[in-house]
Amino acid sequence: MGKFLVRRLLNYVVLIFLATSFAYLLAATNLYPRGYFEQMQPPPTPEAINTQLDTLNLNDQTPLAQRYVTWLGGVVQGDFGQTIQGREVTPQIWLKAGVTLRLITVATILGSALGIAIGAYAAVRQYRMFDKAATVASFVVLAIPTVVIALSVQVGATAINGVAGFQLFLFSGEYSAGFRGEWWELLLNRVHHAILPTFVLAVALFAAFARYQRNMMLDVLGSDFVRTAMAKGLTRRKALFKHALRTALIPTITYFTFTFGVMVSGATFTEKIYGWHGMGAWLIDAIFQQDVHVVAAASCFMAVTIMVASFLSDILYAWLDPRVRV
Repeated sequence: MGKFLVRRLLNYVVLIFLATSFAYLLAATNLYPRGYFEQMQPPPTPEAINTQLDTLNLNDQTPLAQRYVTWLGGVVQGDFGQTIQGREVTPQIWLKAGVTLRLITVATILGSALGIAIGAYAAVRQYRMFDKAATVASFVVLAIPTVVIALSVQVGATAINGVAGFQLFLFSGEYSAGFRGEWWELLLNRVHHAILPTFVLAVALFAAFARYQRNMMLDVLGSDFVRTAMAKGLTRRKALFKHALRTALIPTITYFTFTFGVMVSGATFTEKIYGWHGMGAWLIDAIFQQDVHVVAAASCFMAVTIMVASFLSDILYAWLDPRVRV
């Protein structure tokens, strides 16, 4: 098992390097940092623009290979360069990453756990009322893009607040501006603001996991090893939970990596809609501002999070499947 995980980890390190490098090269090729300065009022002189671009290592008159080597040398030392406004990128990565991770971690736990539980139970209750209701709900959510769900939830929350006559739901920013209080009051304020964006991401993840887990569970319900377990004296509930569900979870764990990647991209729109200043919103702003280094840094973060999710799924896969450990 140790060799398997080490080999997988090395593969992920290589993939992160390639993904980040390709992101930088695509951004450096397609974005136009010079235009950011040319649109200033009053516009700087061409000499001043070139000087600033040279300082930032963004001058399109410098060969791309030279800019890439300079940028890569900094990344190896933990320096992702400067933003187009001249601020250091690396300190901001930690701030933006913290915001995004707080959002997607809770949504991942809630969405995946709820989806697996509902999907497994729907398989056990196949074609009954619960199964039909879960199927309809899952397909409705899967048919709607995350950005539409986020906007719909926000509109619904606004209507509920209007009927209630007070702010029952808060959905603008990570916390209330100017809010003062004890640490637990600040925590509750942040939790209050996180309810709706977390709900949006968790619902999208729940639908995918519910459908997938239901299908995987149906594949093993009639298996010989489940019938054998019950023939040896296990109750149906214990046989389903200890043998059927554990086996059905193996392909679901592999599926987790794909759904996590989709959720990271969904978080980009959710952060923007709900005013969370996380990595996704930072990436969108960077593209509009022609900020090459921020695009590369945000892409690196997304690659790392997806690869960490993949590595976690490998660990769970090895735990669930004894053949991998052997």
